[in-house]
Amino acid sequence: MPIQLVVFDMAGTTVQDDGAVQRCFLEAAAATGLQADPKKIQHMMGWSKRRVFETLWQTQIGEDHSDYAAQVETSFNQFKVILEDYYRSQPIRPTQGCLEIFAWLRSQQIKIALTTGFYRQVTNIILERLGWHQGLDANYVGTADSLIQASVTPSEIYGDEGRPAPFMIQKAMYRLGIRDSKTVINLGDTPADMESGYYANCLLSLGVTGGTHSREELAAYPNDGLLDSLHELKQIILRLQ
Repeated sequence: MPIQLVVFDMAGTTVQDDGAVQRCFLEAAAATGLQADPKKIQHMMGWSKRRVFETLWQTQIGEDHSDYAAQVETSFNQFKVILEDYYRSQPIRPTQGCLEIFAWLRSQQIKIALTTGFYRQVTNIILERLGWHQGLDANYVGTADSLIQASVTPSEIYGDEGRPAPFMIQKAMYRLGIRDSKTVINLGDTPADMESGYYANCLLSLGVTGGTHSREELAAYPNDGLLDSLHELKQIILRLQ
């Protein structure tokens, strides 16, 4: 069957990230008394951002601690302030080859969905600053003429469940009327991104280097191919078709 949908991650995959998100995590942790190892933060890139703070506080004081829920909320709220300020004030640019592959996919009638570990508010800031929100309806679903056809965040998933669970990919498929996961390609720059594609039973779950993880780091995880540039996706799809 022909490819009907490509699901892309955002930061590090379609949106340039020079380590800013990790720095926002570390700044929020330091401001709220949370111990955060940069390597552990990197391992959790791609996850729901709230889940990152839940995991770190579980390690530090335990989930049964009376202050656990309050500490998670405090750190997460501090992170949101820092992150939203960053994306409102700093330049935001697509990654190399992103707009070109978007245009080619649309020319082939292949739909584009963006998933992310970001919550909805900051995702909207990014989409609006890039102009990618144009044509999206109240459910963040676009038309054949819009740049992207769907945007899904953990905020739209019960329990704020992000990656590596498959639910954001499945939500995008549902919103776009795509029933067969074997017509879907998933692509991201973290192990969690690739895992979500496997759990969703996508035809391919690909990694892209140059984001939060190097080729060597991504190669240690199951994948259906590692790309140095989004340009390479075109040839992969042409071979499949």
